[in-house]
Amino acid sequence: MALPPPDPQFVLRGTSAAVHTLHFSCGGPEPDIPLLFSGSENGFIHVWNLKTHRVDSALDGHGRKSVYCVETMGGKDMLLSQGRDQRICLWDLAEGRTSVTDSVFTEHVGFCRCSLLQVAQGRWLMAMAARSLEEVQILELPSKTSVCTLKPEVGAKLGMPMCLKLQQLTCGSQPVLLAGYEDGSVVLWNVSMGKVLSKLICHQEPVMSLDFDSEKAKGISGSSEKVLSIWSLNEQQNLQVSKTHELVNAGISDITIRPDKKILATAGWDHRIRIFGWKKLKPLAVLDYHTATVHCVSFSDHSTPRERLLAAGSRDQRISVWSIYAQT
Repeated sequence: MALPPPDPQFVLRGTSAAVHTLHFSCGGPEPDIPLLFSGSENGFIHVWNLKTHRVDSALDGHGRKSVYCVETMGGKDMLLSQGRDQRICLWDLAEGRTSVTDSVFTEHVGFCRCSLLQVAQGRWLMAMAARSLEEVQILELPSKTSVCTLKPEVGAKLGMPMCLKLQQLTCGSQPVLLAGYEDGSVVLWNVSMGKVLSKLICHQEPVMSLDFDSEKAKGISGSSEKVLSIWSLNEQQNLQVSKTHELVNAGISDITIRPDKKILATAGWDHRIRIFGWKKLKPLAVLDYHTATVHCVSFSDHSTPRERLLAAGSRDQRISVWSIYAQT
């Protein structure tokens, strides 16, 4: 008989608004306190202490407009956040500071999360949806120098970019961008040349979220429909669909592969979190705790496997934190 799904290890309450994004910072040596950053619809970023399960600080830099992306940059003191105020903010949190040190005005009206890739010590590339609805802009941080603008070819009706993932396919290789678009396609861009390497229609509806495993050269995407699409990248850098998985209920807000590439989690419009084995996409568990759409899922970056956590943020204003398949 199958074991019943577990309960959350703990639940974080107190955001007073829907939770749209989560990001862990737990990899530091003792006595570093493991943290979870959450971004909410009311414009606040909460920094949760995972030892006390309480908020250490609440950051307010987006004019009470929804925050839908938070990422740390090389340690937990440098934070990047993105909000519906069309701004991406850089924060300095060292020594208890809570100040925005710089910001980028995106002029983008959608809710496409930016993507970060560290390319050298203290240097990042950032991909973000641009003012022109179909374009993606690549900047270098912290200098904010423009690297390139990725424009679809004339006549290619991709629609708006919905989700972005900057990657290096192999160590030291040129960065590429995987972008999911409104027309249901996933496009692989060569960033340094600003051109399309491959394009694949994965969904009938807009691509809501994607993740990619560069070791296995395969990725996964979800949309507002009932299908997860798994696709791979061959040696010629062509994308091809390898399989699809039919879901019980439609609508995926977020997909993330755990850093060890063993399992993945999806955030469902049906209030549920689903866990799959990444190798064969075998369904492993359905976590049923939330009472509204789950907007985001995130795995922790603990260095020891048994401490690994999964967090999910929902429209019900709660963050559920789970310890599942931590031993695999």
